[in-house]
Amino acid sequence: MAHTELQYLQEMGIDAWQLSHPERLQGFQVARFNLPTTCQLLLVSNELPTGELAVMFERVLKSIKLEIDQAQHVYPEQLSALGEHNIAWVWYAGEDAQMSETLSTKKLTTPLLSSINGHNEHRRALWQQICSYE
Repeated sequence: MAHTELQYLQEMGIDAWQLSHPERLQGFQVARFNLPTTCQLLLVSNELPTGELAVMFERVLKSIKLEIDQAQHVYPEQLSALGEHNIAWVWYAGEDAQMSETLSTKKLTTPLLSSINGHNEHRRALWQQICSYE
């Protein structure tokens, strides 16, 4: 981390740590997880769709001809541990859901699901993204 980044974090009151012996981590591998072969859409978001949001999520899935059991949710920090998959779509929802350039799929980027639900402008933008792949 550069000195200015450390200084900036310090000014914000955030502790920053640097490894004094990074060579000790050589060979460390993050445990990978594989998605079921039936998974076609991966939702990357800090917000797990439940209740009303799950209903909205399922409606969006149906619009792209997918069922709820063909979708999976992961938190943004889990994305780097993604192993084997057959996904056709990745939906990045929220500011914390950084896009992965390694996934060559159809990509959707939106605010959090809670921001889309009930907001026509956000729903329209999502629909336009979906239609761009058809």
